[in-house]
Amino acid sequence: MMSQYTPMIQQYLSIKAAHQDAFLFFRLGDFYEMFFDDAVQAAQILEITLTSRDGGSQDRIPMCGVPYHSSAGYIKTLVENGYKVAICEQVEDPKQAVGVVKREVIQIITPGTVIDDHLLQDRENNYLVSIERENDLFAYVLCDLSTGELKGYTYIGNQLSFIQLLLSQGVKEIVGDEELHTDWNEKMSLNGQASISVQQETTVEEKFQHLTIDITPLPLLKAAGRLFHYLNYTQKRSFQHLKPVEYQQNDLRMKLDAFSKRNLELTESIRAKGKKGSLLWLLDSTMTAMGARKLKQWVEEPLFVKKTIEKRLQLVEELINEFFIREEMKEQLKSVYDMERLIAKISYGNASPRDLVQLKRSLLSVPVLKEKISQIPGEYASEIYEKMKDHKELAQFLDSAVHDEAPVQIKEGGIIKKGYNAKLDEYKDASMNGKAWIAALEQKEKTETGIKSLKIGFNKIFGYYIEVTKSNLSMVPAERYERKQTLANAERYVTPELKEKERIILEAEEKISGLEHTLFLEVREYVKQYIPGLQQLASAISELDVIQSFAAISEQYRYVRPTVSEDGKVNIVGGRHPVVEKVMDAQEYVPNDIFLNNERNMLLITGPNMAGKSTYMRQLALTAIMMQIGCFVPAEQAELPMFDQIFTRIGAADDLVGGQSTFMVEMLETNFALTSATENSLILLDEIGRGTSTYDGMALAQSIIEFIHERIQAKTLFSTHYHELTVLENSLPSLKNVFVSAVEENGSLVFLHKVIDGQADKSFGIQVAELADLPQDVIQRAKTILQTYEKQEKNEALPIQEVSAAKEEVQESQLSLFAEKSTVSRKRDLKENDVLKDLKALNVLEMTPLEAMNALYKLHTKLK
Repeated sequence: MMSQYTPMIQQYLSIKAAHQDAFLFFRLGDFYEMFFDDAVQAAQILEITLTSRDGGSQDRIPMCGVPYHSSAGYIKTLVENGYKVAICEQVEDPKQAVGVVKREVIQIITPGTVIDDHLLQDRENNYLVSIERENDLFAYVLCDLSTGELKGYTYIGNQLSFIQLLLSQGVKEIVGDEELHTDWNEKMSLNGQASISVQQETTVEEKFQHLTIDITPLPLLKAAGRLFHYLNYTQKRSFQHLKPVEYQQNDLRMKLDAFSKRNLELTESIRAKGKKGSLLWLLDSTMTAMGARKLKQWVEEPLFVKKTIEKRLQLVEELINEFFIREEMKEQLKSVYDMERLIAKISYGNASPRDLVQLKRSLLSVPVLKEKISQIPGEYASEIYEKMKDHKELAQFLDSAVHDEAPVQIKEGGIIKKGYNAKLDEYKDASMNGKAWIAALEQKEKTETGIKSLKIGFNKIFGYYIEVTKSNLSMVPAERYERKQTLANAERYVTPELKEKERIILEAEEKISGLEHTLFLEVREYVKQYIPGLQQLASAISELDVIQSFAAISEQYRYVRPTVSEDGKVNIVGGRHPVVEKVMDAQEYVPNDIFLNNERNMLLITGPNMAGKSTYMRQLALTAIMMQIGCFVPAEQAELPMFDQIFTRIGAADDLVGGQSTFMVEMLETNFALTSATENSLILLDEIGRGTSTYDGMALAQSIIEFIHERIQAKTLFSTHYHELTVLENSLPSLKNVFVSAVEENGSLVFLHKVIDGQADKSFGIQVAELADLPQDVIQRAKTILQTYEKQEKNEALPIQEVSAAKEEVQESQLSLFAEKSTVSRKRDLKENDVLKDLKALNVLEMTPLEAMNALYKLHTKLK
């Protein structure tokens, strides 16, 4: 019963009833207090003391609290754990309140709506997503409230793949209807990835309609309407910084599913779950937080528009050629702060004095950036230049209004510059010169009265006074001096001039802070009119930052400009995996060629574990992605088509929470590729079928190869340990066998990491196990068992081996040169005497690795 509680607790309960899904931070004096279940749960999460208080009921009420001035850290902890926080403030002056002070929730902070710097990662977006579902169609709008960015998408597929897609985009909070909340809440909370919120209303209110003028799909409009209603409910303020919803048309960008983003380690490594070791980590030489976020967006959504790709590549090339211009740009970019988030804070009314100083300093860098980009030829450079309005008048205004060393807090004073406001200058002059005035007045009174012991003092009760000892009272000018206080040995007086000085000094000290606060709010409000232009400027700067990053990285690592193929050809000469090359010594990295066309669109890759099959596959995908985001690529020469999609199944992973085994995950990812790929796609499949029995796996692998070859006809790299599958080269005209070479040298396995045409004759699995230092007893026993299996297979006519017997010739072995710092040779049993003579004539100890590989290639050609 509410009536059993005190009026204040009743007020708390009535407000809490409307915010059941959030911790209610209830303002009491200098603390945010929590009561009942909120207090019990928050005390445990925040590791603060749980106390209790009398609330009018028979039992004491659980209670905990955090100081108002240091609440940001506690809010951050709750939000990062997926909780919401409703901020309940006093909205009337306690001195004028009748009864309980009126309180209202002024903002609800949720994982997807945070805007405070303490709660955000500078170089990452913080996405809230709103969803509308119609059968297999998902329409959704991504919103980063901290930058004002709104992106609209449509997606057709199953629920599981859609959830994976959202999580791969780093979504922190999902807003949907009651049905979605019921279906997804437990799954998402188990994964610990994103919180689920409910908003039923989907109409777009009139005040938001200007943000959806380019949106035609009705489900997407509903998703936008749901988003705007949720923002209204949680933020309770205007949203001048929100940009129009940018509809991301599917045919204008490469589609990358969540599996592929993870397997290719585009933005985070699989093992460490961090940025280091990812493609984003390699490419990020940006100077600004805006540029870093833009780069991440480009990496996750490569282009499928040749003209735009070419424009970016052209500007990268120009900046590589113009080293000094690029370096000067970088220096200016270092002075540019996070304008996107500064603009959002200005719109929100949260911008501090220091934020406006950062905005001014950013604007002061723009003229030089414009001057440098104007020297670069090309269409894209001109587009960036046109968007880079310098806003000189705003920079001058901010420079005249706000101190360069302005504080963070609005009420600390020292914000507004001298000369901006005459009244404030008068107050500040009075405050700063008050003591000097008093000292001068004291000297003047001593001179005029002749009382040398006269002094002027101050106390909080009487203010300023002139004190004269009783022995000098006869010298006091009665016409000017007004008695104020009588002491045992002296009298205290005031004069009209002293009263005026006192009024000015005390008024100044009292009003400086208030007037500065008012003036700052006016300055901040004035800046709001520039928001659209500042956002355009911020976008241009972020794009320029990414392009200069591409140029810097491309120059540093010897990348080349790729050619966009018109006929579906992939021709990469000396290709490298960009991240692996950076991590290891570049001189030790073995580059590889890749050639595919419409007659050779499928490579079946064999070779031992650890030889580099997965690296070879990934480097093609990463090279394609780098080209389609507009960056140079790691190769000596590169020609690639634009891929509409990339699908990967590389590496082992299970989903314990979802109850799915490694093999089930493998099949789900493979199914997504088989049902979604087109002839313009790239498919990378690694060791398909290894999670089940040999014959099941082999049969599945062959069936999948045939399906892709006959039905999809996409460019495909398929690696396998099922050597029996290499016979498919005879029956599938577009499939070619290649293998990653390795040799046994003095009983040890040496990886050459070179991919050449043909197939491996064995997997070297036991040798790899030996490299991993398995016990020798295990190794020897494995070799014995292997010999037994091999004998059995020769005696048993297994169906797939019958197919294998149809192959006319199996390549016997490979000559190899590569072992640590010196080059070694290994004789090969050659039938042709002339090849043997050539081989004996080689002085391999005096050959470079490249000369050795060229000689090997010639010998190999003769054998064919």
